[in-house]
Amino acid sequence: MSAVMKNDQRSIEELIASQKPGHSLDQRFYTDPAIYELEVEKIVNRNWILAGHVSQLAEPGDFTVLDVGKESAIIVRGKDGSLNGFANVCRHRGSLVCLERQGHTDKLVCPYHGWMYDIDGNLIAARNMHEDFDKTAHGLKPVSVGEIHGLILVCFDDNPPSLAGAIRDLEEPMGMYDFENLKVVAQKSYAIPANWKLMIENYQECYHCATSHPEYALMHTMMLDDEKRERASTHMYENMEACGIKDICIDHVDSAARPGEIGYGFARTAMFSKYKTGSKDGQPVAPLLGSITGYDGGQADLSFGPFSFLLAYNDHVVCYVFTPVDHNNSNCEIYWLVRSDAKEGKDYDVDALTWLWDITTQADKEIIVNNSKGVHSKYYEPGPFSGMEDLEQIYIEWILAELQRS
Repeated sequence: MSAVMKNDQRSIEELIASQKPGHSLDQRFYTDPAIYELEVEKIVNRNWILAGHVSQLAEPGDFTVLDVGKESAIIVRGKDGSLNGFANVCRHRGSLVCLERQGHTDKLVCPYHGWMYDIDGNLIAARNMHEDFDKTAHGLKPVSVGEIHGLILVCFDDNPPSLAGAIRDLEEPMGMYDFENLKVVAQKSYAIPANWKLMIENYQECYHCATSHPEYALMHTMMLDDEKRERASTHMYENMEACGIKDICIDHVDSAARPGEIGYGFARTAMFSKYKTGSKDGQPVAPLLGSITGYDGGQADLSFGPFSFLLAYNDHVVCYVFTPVDHNNSNCEIYWLVRSDAKEGKDYDVDALTWLWDITTQADKEIIVNNSKGVHSKYYEPGPFSGMEDLEQIYIEWILAELQRS
């Protein structure tokens, strides 16, 4: 705990009221466990978080586990083919039931005392219980699960935001890439010892890209200011139609989400003209996706709620999921997807596919950890945002508003 935090006796309401427009957050928003607990209650557990793709749960009994803060969810394909979500908590004495991240099973067995559940969450065996014990009253507790065109989402709230608007509005743009018929071919976790907001703030801005990500900066115009990026996008706009890509922009970000709905967005951004995709040499690394017929020199950015962000190139998709572990530790999960009929070794190479965003995330981890060390210093005070940090500013303003929401 820093010296600044020790001497700061202001309430959370007073901290929010004192937020200086156009500046980063007060130190305590990154260091105070009490503020973190409030964020978990009002933001983390109330919002949808990407948990994978339907290709990972193709058959009844296929499962994956999503850990977010103190919560853990099992998502499993049920007997009838539907997606089931359950709290990963045994109804006996609370042990985690599923210790593996992914797999296939006919039943879920608690490793502590052997209570056994079927893939629809029903308790089917519990040894040496009293005669009047009612198994039907001790099934796994449900967790909200949803799907947006092949993407699986989880929410740790019994009344989650509606997905209806996102499903409707994103049908056409996501259909271009045929999201429902993609498959995950690589998945990596990056443990980051920093507050979760520092991860997402870093992702929201490209002010740091030119200095910190030379590989990315060679290819992507996001490192430019708005005026220069628009000029550098001419070739993309000229080639989109010929490549079977419609000029669609959907912006219902979290700060402007419709009441009761998930925030979401879709927009395309140009790469520099000699690059076709996000790879070591900018050349294709997998077959073209969906109805896309060529490379227009662009890529799409998608967002789903406040924790899940995607980059859709014409030949592959990269999914970023940022989740808190505790107030000082976080996790970044990345999924790489290609079309479902692509063959490894023939149509794509995993190392080539993952190179750019693995090396970029490794660099981001170092940046974020250094940022965390600085915000814990007694010398830290909120600094002014640049003209290239607008999205970051919108994001923290949304966080402050959510913390005040009942």
